[in-house]
Amino acid sequence: MPHTYVLLFSFIIIAAILSWIVPAGEFERVMVGEREIINPDSFAYVTSNPQGIFEVLKSIPRGFARTQDISYFLFVTGGSFLIINKTGMIESALSRIVSSLKGKEALVIPVVVLIMGLAGSTIGLSEETIVFIALGVSLARAIGYDSLIGVGMIGLGAGVGFTSGFMNPFSVGVAQSIAELPLFSGIELRLVLFVVLWIVTSLYLILYGKRVKADLSNSIVYDEEMAARSHSDYQDLNSADNIEFTTKQKIIAAVFVGGFVIIAYGVMSLGWFITEIGAVFLGMGLISGLIYGMRPGDLADNFIEGAKDMMYAALIVGLAQSLVIIMEDAMILDTLINGLTGAISNLPSVLSAAGMYVVQIIINFFISSGSGQAAVTMPIMIPLADALDVTRQTAVLSYQLGNGFLDSIMPMSGILMAQLAIADIPYKKWVKFAMPLMGIWLAIGLVFIIFAQLVGYGPF
Repeated sequence: MPHTYVLLFSFIIIAAILSWIVPAGEFERVMVGEREIINPDSFAYVTSNPQGIFEVLKSIPRGFARTQDISYFLFVTGGSFLIINKTGMIESALSRIVSSLKGKEALVIPVVVLIMGLAGSTIGLSEETIVFIALGVSLARAIGYDSLIGVGMIGLGAGVGFTSGFMNPFSVGVAQSIAELPLFSGIELRLVLFVVLWIVTSLYLILYGKRVKADLSNSIVYDEEMAARSHSDYQDLNSADNIEFTTKQKIIAAVFVGGFVIIAYGVMSLGWFITEIGAVFLGMGLISGLIYGMRPGDLADNFIEGAKDMMYAALIVGLAQSLVIIMEDAMILDTLINGLTGAISNLPSVLSAAGMYVVQIIINFFISSGSGQAAVTMPIMIPLADALDVTRQTAVLSYQLGNGFLDSIMPMSGILMAQLAIADIPYKKWVKFAMPLMGIWLAIGLVFIIFAQLVGYGPF
């Protein structure tokens, strides 16, 4: 497995080569309210725009420019988190949690996965998971697991929620509005899906964590864990005696918890996104450092150190977006979508529903945004579903599951690559860890798609 940067750049090169082979084409875009959607009957071939070496090179800074909000978010949260971490509050708080969970550590996994899942299903928690990765890894290590469990609880937990999406306005909500379905209709089946995915994912993490806890050498990231444990700042909270939780640290903990309460309220009630979340996190870091007694110069030094740790992740986010830019500029994205949908147009209804699921999975490699994929594909899939006697609700479910599952393993996902970079997990080791679970998820999704079509999942 090559270096992550090499892997992503290779995908960019492949997309550029395809631009010389795949005919350019496009659908007409029309505005419905404030949303741009595709006219499914408007596909036409256009003059090709193959991408050369200079276009490939330009796509990289353009990718950085398009994702600058996420990159700055990483720098701000990374710097702020290190300031908070330097106060020792997290270490002391975790030591108390570990002490209270002796013999019951496995309960942490399903609880955290449930919390992240509920957030993913209701407020579309996705990019925001980056904030929690360092905390999740610290908690996992503190109770005897490894960094994979930490990222799994946070990232896979949010993935369970975002994919099942029983009330996700950014994926299901957009898709249902395009399909002219009542908002969040069919929630009962999606709730069942959420519970099934939560149970399966929690058990998967618990079983892996049990092996790691019994013997750290069973960890897929054993080398990385040994390196982390040899770091001068690392402290084994399992073996530590009663670490003092000072008054200052308790106040900082209150600031920390209060900050996340404010973030939760802002996201759910005020429509906040990563700019506002980053601002709150910056305030949490500065206030925590001042309470602890850091001098302004120390605050600046710690912030810079934490921001530097995010450089690897920030660059990966930009590279992932460069791939999309190449395909957009080459005008081959619509051609690929048109070809994929045409391939399933003559199948029986049950197989057509399954085919829609497969097509959405493939398209997700090129369009990782939930609402973006809905806007591009649903105007095509809904008339196709009507023609193939597939219910519109089943078509939405096919999109929803095809869009969500592989986000947790695709190297084109900037969010995933940022999570792994923060946790210092090589991509190839994450694939080894997560691939079996992805297979289970995909199989569960196929079962639900077939069931939905057989029972006439509706209202229509």
